[in-house]
Amino acid sequence: MTLLKPSPFGGKKNTRTVGRGVQPIFFIVFTLLMVTGISTRLAYLQIIEGGNHRKRAEANRIRMIPKQPERGNIFDRNGKLLASTRYPRSVYLWPMAHTKPSWSVVAPRLSQILDVPQEEMEKKLEEAGANSSSLIRIARDLNEAQITALKEYESELKDVEISTEAVRYYPHGKELAHVLGYTRELTPEQLKQRKQEGYRLGDVIGQMGVEKAYEKMLRGEWGGQQVEVDGAGRPLRVLGEKQAKAGNDLHLTIDLDMQKTAEKALGDRNGAIVALDPRNGAVLAMVSHPTFDPNIFSKQKLTQKDWESVQGVEHPLVNRALSAFPPASTFKIVTTTAGLESGKFSPSTVLQTYGSLNIGGTRFGEWNHAGFGPLGFVGALQWSSDTFFYQIGRGVGGPTLIEWTHKYGFGKKTGFEFVNEETAGLVPDEAWKQKAWKMPWTVGDSINMSIGQGALQTTPLQVAIMFAVPANGGYRVQPHLLKDNEEAKSWRESLNMKPTTITVLRQGLRKVVSEGTGKALNKPTIPPVAGKSGTAEAWKGHVKQNHAWFGAYAPADRPEIAIVAFAEHSGGGGGSVAAPMILQIMEEYFYRKYPGKYQKPESENPVKSR
Repeated sequence: MTLLKPSPFGGKKNTRTVGRGVQPIFFIVFTLLMVTGISTRLAYLQIIEGGNHRKRAEANRIRMIPKQPERGNIFDRNGKLLASTRYPRSVYLWPMAHTKPSWSVVAPRLSQILDVPQEEMEKKLEEAGANSSSLIRIARDLNEAQITALKEYESELKDVEISTEAVRYYPHGKELAHVLGYTRELTPEQLKQRKQEGYRLGDVIGQMGVEKAYEKMLRGEWGGQQVEVDGAGRPLRVLGEKQAKAGNDLHLTIDLDMQKTAEKALGDRNGAIVALDPRNGAVLAMVSHPTFDPNIFSKQKLTQKDWESVQGVEHPLVNRALSAFPPASTFKIVTTTAGLESGKFSPSTVLQTYGSLNIGGTRFGEWNHAGFGPLGFVGALQWSSDTFFYQIGRGVGGPTLIEWTHKYGFGKKTGFEFVNEETAGLVPDEAWKQKAWKMPWTVGDSINMSIGQGALQTTPLQVAIMFAVPANGGYRVQPHLLKDNEEAKSWRESLNMKPTTITVLRQGLRKVVSEGTGKALNKPTIPPVAGKSGTAEAWKGHVKQNHAWFGAYAPADRPEIAIVAFAEHSGGGGGSVAAPMILQIMEEYFYRKYPGKYQKPESENPVKSR
């Protein structure tokens, strides 16, 4: 057998030295680098970021339960309560509740007890986010049956919190709805806009009226409890508490007794009444009908009946005191001013009146179809002669009449607090007519405007400011509701009218009541009154149903109150429909303010509806 020889290479000793020490050194260096990197990272996490991580860990253990502030109360000028707070019981959930296995049991049970759809609850919790520290309200105004049921199933509902909360309450209901407005939970759009101001999901906000205009003053500041929670997010103990700061109380210029009297005077008619102090613009009463009960908006959920009460065809949410309508013959105050101030007519001017005037081929009629013979400005105001004022309007021309219309404050907002609710109205002119109708201004437009008709649109509040001008001696004042609004109280803009113009206006407006179309206000139960009626032609569908106006101030020689009553589509005249409303309010005002000076008003008769 032949034996194999060893290979000449197999048993030879390896004598290579290049690279023999590299691998151990590489592993040592790599290990050192890794240890250094980990140590550096640990040092960074512990020393640099340690505080932040501790805060995050603490945040998982400690939560803040926000506490809603109580809104400030609202009082009338005499300290009578108009808006306050009640404390119903509400149901809250932690936002993480719907992510837990127990939600499959909790959700159906809560939905059944509270009559709140499960999807609605889940949507609110999802909007807040599972890591939110705020409790989320899912139902409010629990009744006794619901509270009993929640206690009965308490073992199933461990993540459910029952607590009282501050909810807006209006003790006088409908009587001040358009003045006070209402509060309501923020819409998603409002929440996006207001989040930077500290508003949060489920928060309420003033949506109308004083509640909206003075939201910042009424709202207050949130407080809350710092609570330790367990791993399941359940509160274990209270660690600290910051008291919520209540909002500021407000005192309004409104007189509650006058407001109630104005409500009764307007009755079931659609329309508005505004009463104010002509010396400084303080609003004493503001009524609009149809109205609504603002308390329904404090509910968690509005019923079908609730929605119908605020979404009716007559638009009960609309404040008619701030909505625009043709002012009719009340506007003859402006036409008188324009005629006398233009220099084209003097206080002694006398014009023949007619059954109608034919101007430019168009017949413009007198309201009595016969005329009143020769009249001066005082007599023309007394009898509200249309043909007299047609001649004044034609004589001064459109530009001058429009100029004085603007000076009286028409065509722009008054500066009243309800900026988003007030309408500016419309003062038509050449530019407007060209844009709207592609037609030039004509003498017929000036004639229509001279008696408050045509395209002219004014609000009852603006008309009240107009009556304040002759009442206070020629100044436009700023209407306001906040009693301590010193800036508004002191704001007066002179119209720079001649003393003779103011004298003619005062004499004419007094004659209206003493001997003319406003004799319904010539009563011993009140001091001498000055005023002016108006009946605006208007159509409701295919039926002609005129608007009725009356504006007045008293005492005629030293005015301290001005009132405008407006009845929408009343079908009657201003002297017969609107003047009696003003009488009731003036009787209330003067009998209460000067007891024993005037005869006691006759026993109240039921207010007739349309």
